[in-house]
Amino acid sequence: MRIGFDNQKYLTMQSEQIRRRISQFGGKLYLEFGGKLFDDYHASRVLPGFEPDSKVRMLCKLREDVEIVIVISAGDIEKNKIRGDLGISYDEDVLRLIDIFRGMEFYVGSVVLTQYTGQAAADAFLKRLTTLGIRCYRHYPIAGYPSDVKHIVSEEGLGKNDYIETSHSLIVVTAPGPGSGKMATCLSQLYHESRRGIQAGYAKFETFPIWNLPLKHPVNLAYEAATADLNDVNMIDPFHLEAYGKTTVNYNRDVEIFPVLNAIFEKIQGSSPYRSPTDMGVNMAGNCIVDDEACREASRMEILRRYYAAQVDHVRGGCDEKVLGKLELLMNQANVTPELCPAVSAALLKAERTGAPAGAMVLPDGRVITGKTSPTLGAASALLLNALKAVGGIDDALELISCQVLEPVCRLKTEHLGHRNPRLHTDEVLVALCISALTNPLADLAQQQLGKLRGSDAHFTVILSEVDAKLYHRLGINVSCEPHYESKRLYHK
Repeated sequence: MRIGFDNQKYLTMQSEQIRRRISQFGGKLYLEFGGKLFDDYHASRVLPGFEPDSKVRMLCKLREDVEIVIVISAGDIEKNKIRGDLGISYDEDVLRLIDIFRGMEFYVGSVVLTQYTGQAAADAFLKRLTTLGIRCYRHYPIAGYPSDVKHIVSEEGLGKNDYIETSHSLIVVTAPGPGSGKMATCLSQLYHESRRGIQAGYAKFETFPIWNLPLKHPVNLAYEAATADLNDVNMIDPFHLEAYGKTTVNYNRDVEIFPVLNAIFEKIQGSSPYRSPTDMGVNMAGNCIVDDEACREASRMEILRRYYAAQVDHVRGGCDEKVLGKLELLMNQANVTPELCPAVSAALLKAERTGAPAGAMVLPDGRVITGKTSPTLGAASALLLNALKAVGGIDDALELISCQVLEPVCRLKTEHLGHRNPRLHTDEVLVALCISALTNPLADLAQQQLGKLRGSDAHFTVILSEVDAKLYHRLGINVSCEPHYESKRLYHK
């Protein structure tokens, strides 16, 4: 696989840039952390060589200076908002994040509930956190936010919020998801620090869009594809262009809010440290691209995946025609078609020949492997076994799991466990493969190849089950599907 990004250079440059920004503000910085701190698979897909945990590894270089503040909206608690990628509620994710941070020896200072109006569910969560020994603070809705600067920067505005007691020089403000109130929390702290005579600053850490890449670079277009449901739009930063005569890229929400932020900075501190929204950022990712063409190619593939994912989501009732229209526009801008991924045509051809759902996978070395539906295996399971044979150099005609093992499991599913579909899912197949490995050397060899599938691209002619999709994700295999279910039933799991 072509490497397009120097991860070690990124870790060094990014930590040094944050240190410089801390010094710029006299030794205390509130850093609004956008995107995913852990498992940033989008970044690793569009910047080949970027490790999914790079951002938190970068923070490890600053661990002694770091204090974590986790922000969650009381309204999101009340609505029981769910993280789509994890399937857990935002309040449960707060606890998950605390455990992860503590496991990495970061100091988690507190949790802040924003938009707090006495919601019953929020009060219950506050009580739960307090019982667990976690410091909690309340921030309240501010009338006129974010445009009424005079009211915002007053005792009746930011002054009503609890002051968060902090003890470190770098305060990383993060949240379970977007819209949690990270920026408002940072502004509230700047107000309270100023009232106490404490010098502090604010900066923003967003990986995308990458400010020093062209506006229509596929990496930046892939970010638009990833946020198509939010209708984020990349744009030239007009403030940076006017201030410095340099063209940089930002996105609409930051550009639109900058004049208000600037006014708030001036009201709180007497002057603004920034002349543009680009100035607020500390992202060094663009400086660490070592193979631009590799990143372009990877980003075009990501746009295609996002398009297929949106089509599937549309079938499930999760996105509207506007999202699909925007993704089609981005595909045109990036010169992306289904032919970009050889697995698409290979899977469709296999399904046409067999008359049943099928799948295909492009291995890291470029070979294309297919898999078909059989009485005992679904397309995802068959494709997985065939791919393991291919990377392990095992003859395709040889059997990894005996029918004497598969058939009793299929009968168990239908006769005793109440399943309509007797075919084995990928997790069941891997268990059967491990059992077979006890007596079959080929099965043992095959299971040792699982790590070699990471980075492969698979495409299926039907929507995968949740079980199969999650297992492929855990193996690091990128998956796309045609927007059709295998059956015409209305309920699918």
